[in-house]
Amino acid sequence: MAQSQTATDCKVRRPRAILLGAGHRPHVPDEANRLRPAVERLADVVLADFSGTEDLSSLEADVAIVFGGDGSILRAARQMGDRQLPVIAVNLGKLGFLAAISPNELPNVLEDFCAGKLAIIEHLMFECAVLHAGQLVHRQIGLNEAAIHAGPPFTILEVNLYVDGELVTTYSCDGLIVSTPVGSTAHCLSAGGPILRQDLQAFVVLPISPHTLTNRPVVDSADRIYEMLVAQPNPGTALVVDGRVVCTLRPADLVRVQKARTKFKLVAAPGHSYYRTLREKLGWGGRREVN
Repeated sequence: MAQSQTATDCKVRRPRAILLGAGHRPHVPDEANRLRPAVERLADVVLADFSGTEDLSSLEADVAIVFGGDGSILRAARQMGDRQLPVIAVNLGKLGFLAAISPNELPNVLEDFCAGKLAIIEHLMFECAVLHAGQLVHRQIGLNEAAIHAGPPFTILEVNLYVDGELVTTYSCDGLIVSTPVGSTAHCLSAGGPILRQDLQAFVVLPISPHTLTNRPVVDSADRIYEMLVAQPNPGTALVVDGRVVCTLRPADLVRVQKARTKFKLVAAPGHSYYRTLREKLGWGGRREVN
């Protein structure tokens, strides 16, 4: 857990804020507009983008306030690219595993952030690259997971997994997921993977519907390089990063996943501990609470 210099800077000047969210959901811009006067009392709003189209990688700002659910946070992280700002995540979605702050909590949380009272927790991000004949053809930064999906005509794939250049195994499966600890409570969890504490520096490798009587996910260090190769992909076989299709894969395309230089920075929500979130948001113990 680390507090960034940004929060300290805000104690001596008004922070510059970006407002982001899922504009296709009618209640999100409405709620953001309702709360904007409270935000502007404490910060200068330099941009409001609810379309997800703005390139934020070069914008000078101190904090991003994201309205929506975890999908909105993933989009914001993608927009910020290699220059991640601290994120105050306001939950207007259904689950909100990362977006833990309620709209009514935002003014007090922003005030505490400006006073330098809140920790900023850094989370592992990854860089995903697609290489063809040794040439880089796609590059995408991600927070949750990179996944290869079989796609139409939905025949089984043979996916070779390499770690640090060494062949680990060949999976016969419908796809393969490489997930961060943050992503371990998303698609990875639904596919039967383990939950990793979010401050761990590790990746989960998990096949989707493997054709085998035994299957165990692999957890390994984030300092290693993970490569996936599908020698004979289906016409619709695709690489998906954080729920977004990056490209369809051609024969001999190499998908490489490794730790990114940048970190995702989440402003800690007061009173929202990690295990409380697991218990209340994911129904640990059979009970699930949805905001």
